[in-house]
Amino acid sequence: MSGASSAAGGTGVAAHATNPWLIAIVVSLATFMEVLDTTIANVALRYISGGLAVSSDEASWVVTTYLVSNAIVLVASSYLSERFGRRRFYLLCLATFTIASILCGLSWNLQTLLIFRVIQGFAGGGMIPTSQAILADAFPPAKRGQAFALFGVAVVVAPVVGPTLGGYLSDNFSWHWCFLINGPVGVFAFALVYILLKESPETAQKRQEFRKKGVRFDLVGFLLVATFLGSLELTLDRGQTEDWFGSGFIIATTAICILAFALAIPWVLTKANPIVDGWLLGTRQFGSCFIVMMATGAILIATTQFIPQVVQQNYGYTATWAGLALSPGGLVTMVMMFVTGRLNSLIQPKYLIAVGAAIIAVSMWQLTRLCPGLNFGFFVWSRLYIGLGLPLIFIPITSASYYGLRRDQTNQASAMINAARNIGGSIGVCIASNVLAHRQQWHQSRLVEHIVPSSPAYHETLQTMSRYFAERGATTANATAQATAWIGQQVQTQASFLAYIDVFHVLMLVVLCAIPLALILSNVNLKEGGGGGMH
Repeated sequence: MSGASSAAGGTGVAAHATNPWLIAIVVSLATFMEVLDTTIANVALRYISGGLAVSSDEASWVVTTYLVSNAIVLVASSYLSERFGRRRFYLLCLATFTIASILCGLSWNLQTLLIFRVIQGFAGGGMIPTSQAILADAFPPAKRGQAFALFGVAVVVAPVVGPTLGGYLSDNFSWHWCFLINGPVGVFAFALVYILLKESPETAQKRQEFRKKGVRFDLVGFLLVATFLGSLELTLDRGQTEDWFGSGFIIATTAICILAFALAIPWVLTKANPIVDGWLLGTRQFGSCFIVMMATGAILIATTQFIPQVVQQNYGYTATWAGLALSPGGLVTMVMMFVTGRLNSLIQPKYLIAVGAAIIAVSMWQLTRLCPGLNFGFFVWSRLYIGLGLPLIFIPITSASYYGLRRDQTNQASAMINAARNIGGSIGVCIASNVLAHRQQWHQSRLVEHIVPSSPAYHETLQTMSRYFAERGATTANATAQATAWIGQQVQTQASFLAYIDVFHVLMLVVLCAIPLALILSNVNLKEGGGGGMH
């Protein structure tokens, strides 16, 4: 592709005198670093808790604060990149993210860590949609699917790598390195972006025209949408921990969320230059893409969290080995990203999305076969199927979301489609956590009903296990007590397995809902790369 390719329109940056693929690689590197931080801290929480002498519940705010601040800044990224230029805004976000990451690693107590984590989340939230918008404008529609493939590797593989890398660093070095590792990567990415990413004269002129128009920052809209997203993230992330509506905190965040949403809708639909273009969500094309991306985020984040969780809790895996169970799926995802990038220009995106959703649904169905005797290979293959299907959804839905949009809507679309992924991820984890907690209690109650002296199976098991412990030196009384405790442990284990099976059943239904939504998407002009022209 010629180095003269430019980002025509918007306040984009041009691949001016630079191969746009170099820009894509550099931008994807920075994106990978940012998305990695959404999951890398999850497995380090117990180390953070011990190192800073705080409870595990207090340490979990390290994840919550990042997600909330990340969601809030997404809605402002469109205006800020328009106002100051994508290159300048992107470099500012990248520099701030890198500095905040280093400060997180050097934190001396929980309070300072949370402050730096909020700053890190604000900076990271501005990087992702700007990265995507840069790629959308730097590549012509015919190449856009392949460019999004590289971007998709960062967005989809990073959450998979996060637990593995976080577990390894925490187990072998220190939790501080989960954040400090971003330092050299961020400096390297900043230097490359500064050198390679140039603003074309046309882009600079359009930015000046934007300023002359006197378009003001929609502060009211920003506060309403940011309050809605922030309170929604707090409610979803803290609900299970705080016992949902048994907590005054969750009641308050839910009320604020509903009120902000009710006030934001009429504002963004009637404002001349709203912070969020609400009418985009009302279109068949972008609205469907938004919902499918939410489902994709739900599957990506929920499976990344719950597959390692089940193998650690029920199979005794370490954090490192739990991460390794996901790694082969990450490699498949990387390969499939580039394959799908090519297919995106040959096959209608809606059919690729439907096939990808069906493959992931099969993977979720396979995970409903959980039982105590499963080996490492079972979980590797399950994740491989997920890794095969995710790219078939992610790339087509990303490129299809731009179809039919004007150039000046690119920033808005990028911010909103990334917000969909973040919100979907939080909703997915929230649903899975609640299904796990409630169904585990339900299954345990049903199983306990059969543990009664009148049950022949219970009586036979108790006698067998009592003999087992007696043969190993226990007294008769102790052998009976140990047998009873063993049966209780088996009940809890079986209830846990059954609850995880229910979780994967629910996730299977979530991804199946994406199939009819995908099929109602418009046919795109494949000669323009499946991503659609920006009309």
